[in-house]
Amino acid sequence: MKTLLKKSSLCAAMLLTLSACGSDSSSDTSGDTTDTSGDTTKTFRMDAWADNWFAVYMDEDLLMEDSVSIDTERSFNAESFTFTANYPINLNFILKDYKENDTGLEYIGATNQQMGDGGFIMQLTDTATNTVVAVSSSDWACTVIHDAPLDKSCESEANPVAGTAPCDFESLEEPTGWKVAGYDDSGWTATTLHSAADVDPKIGYDEISWDSSAAFVWGPDLETNNTVLCRVTIDDLSP
Repeated sequence: MKTLLKKSSLCAAMLLTLSACGSDSSSDTSGDTTDTSGDTTKTFRMDAWADNWFAVYMDEDLLMEDSVSIDTERSFNAESFTFTANYPINLNFILKDYKENDTGLEYIGATNQQMGDGGFIMQLTDTATNTVVAVSSSDWACTVIHDAPLDKSCESEANPVAGTAPCDFESLEEPTGWKVAGYDDSGWTATTLHSAADVDPKIGYDEISWDSSAAFVWGPDLETNNTVLCRVTIDDLSP
């Protein structure tokens, strides 16, 4: 897992507080607390925006799942929430763009039948100091596990059928153990940064004050990369 300045039950040691996107950070719980083992536990706020859907885990524990279902077309929205953690923080992301089926298309049979396009941006803030300690960036390790259509001419098919040319697709299972801190992600080379102009973020994006270093991340192709996994480890780099 690379390092940067970056519905299951939660473990008993974790506190998760959800807040509406765009909420004022002054309402967030801040400050450090000390657990019984002597480790310093900090409170963080994550701001994230996805086209269309994301889930984030700390190690194998679910921190947050997008409140709008991946089955919802045009589900552009932001999420902001707080949680407590000790450094190093191992974060794992599942990022999905909406698709009707394995063709990778949306609006199938309509005049606007097309490939969708994805995009994800995130920042993590230490609430005690209001310092951004991690952002989505090229330091993340990402891999694509659903890619469709493999031939973009599928977009113009009158009757697109998944798995039949030109609407072939590639679908892989999530790698075993990929959320574990020691997982070898050295072969995860799909991490690609995209401009805001290419992603064209909509509802919710402008409600968050983004750090200038936060970038849109996805696989190499915003249109055909439908499911992307990403990992990052955040170390404490404070003096």
